[in-house]
Amino acid sequence: MTTPRTRVVIADDQRDIRSSFRLVIDSQPDMRVIGEAADGAGALDTVRHLVPDVVLMDVRMPEMDGLEVTRTLMADERTAACKVIVVTTFDLDEYVAEALAIGACGFLLKRSGPTLLTEAVRAAVNGDMLVSPQITVRLLRHTAVSRNAASRASVAALSTRECEVARLVAHGRTNADIAEELYISTGTVKTHISNMVAKLGVRNRVGIAAWAWEHGIARPSD
Repeated sequence: MTTPRTRVVIADDQRDIRSSFRLVIDSQPDMRVIGEAADGAGALDTVRHLVPDVVLMDVRMPEMDGLEVTRTLMADERTAACKVIVVTTFDLDEYVAEALAIGACGFLLKRSGPTLLTEAVRAAVNGDMLVSPQITVRLLRHTAVSRNAASRASVAALSTRECEVARLVAHGRTNADIAEELYISTGTVKTHISNMVAKLGVRNRVGIAAWAWEHGIARPSD
């Protein structure tokens, strides 16, 4: 039985960028582009109409910027399950913080290259997060998620194993990496992450990462 291909929408106001991303995505056997948008309003309409698995979202676009579009999509039950990867030219802390805080599943610089782009799509589908290597862990430490009072739950709220998982999530490890390092199954890792999302009142693994940095569970020396 053939595995369904990941359905991707590209939102970017530059035609050459959209064409480049389409070539990369459509060249993969497990994913395909099903729609494009050249501005924020168009992106919102396209995603609502097609409900893709993944959206590659530029930040600076006419009509609505990509962050506002992402915030709107995440607040709409019809599109909240879509995985948004913000792809931008600008390595700005405020963009990263806002994108990840409102529920984006990744943040890539356009210069990151095709390999990282396809890896980010696969990571998002698998419930993981991928951030461009050029964007260091300092950005996660200051993510706007920390402004949410719900993320300030005490360390005691998590089990020892959950804290171990949170530390590895904060350092960008995938579920498979965490499972291998802790000698547990990927299913168990997913269960721990789901439990932590509920306990900490965050949206996703990015919120877990921010919480781990804020509370000293993750440190640069790890």
